[in-house]
Amino acid sequence: MRKIYLLATIFLMVGVAKVNAQLKYGVNAGLNHSTWKGDAVSSFENIVDLSNGYITPQARNGFYAGGFVEMPLGGRISLQPGVYYSQKGYTLKGSIAGDKFDFLGVNAKAQLQSHYIDVPLLLKAEVAKGLQVYAGPQLSYLVKNNLKMDAGLLGFSLLNTNMDITENFNRADVALTGGASYTFENGFSINAGYDHGLSRLDKNNNFKSYNRTFKVGVGFRF
Repeated sequence: MRKIYLLATIFLMVGVAKVNAQLKYGVNAGLNHSTWKGDAVSSFENIVDLSNGYITPQARNGFYAGGFVEMPLGGRISLQPGVYYSQKGYTLKGSIAGDKFDFLGVNAKAQLQSHYIDVPLLLKAEVAKGLQVYAGPQLSYLVKNNLKMDAGLLGFSLLNTNMDITENFNRADVALTGGASYTFENGFSINAGYDHGLSRLDKNNNFKSYNRTFKVGVGFRF
């Protein structure tokens, strides 16, 4: 996959040399809805089955923001490299359910807060006026990984800790990304996409899990 990304980068450099049209610049920002898929999540789901629903796996909501350069390649095709800050991760939430225990208000939450720099290289096609579809490889760099845990009882906080576990995870993450966007005549755009991680997250190869992220956002092309 890294070789594919290298070839795509070379293709970008060739495109820069050949393109005669003026480059267009823009910014994008929006919301991420991220989770994991793989061995680790399967283990979490087994825990959920044994706990009668007391433990619930959830996606983590975050945001992304950054900029891009749009390079016309001819016709309705363009190349769009970009750089973004992106929040990803995963959440487990637990509680004691049932009429006999509701008054206790027992709950706990563990959230993996992942901070990435995403560098997508997108090939875009305008299929109708203003409407574009896009796809391409994405290389991400893990800046920091925090594990935040908190627990409470009767409205009081019993545990609230935040641990840096960055060194337990691979820094590089390769993904395929794709989606669609609509750009209005004034340059404002709306977009929705999906990132499908291909690289194992665990640095020590103890489990096979991968990032999965849905995202929606808005942008502006100057």
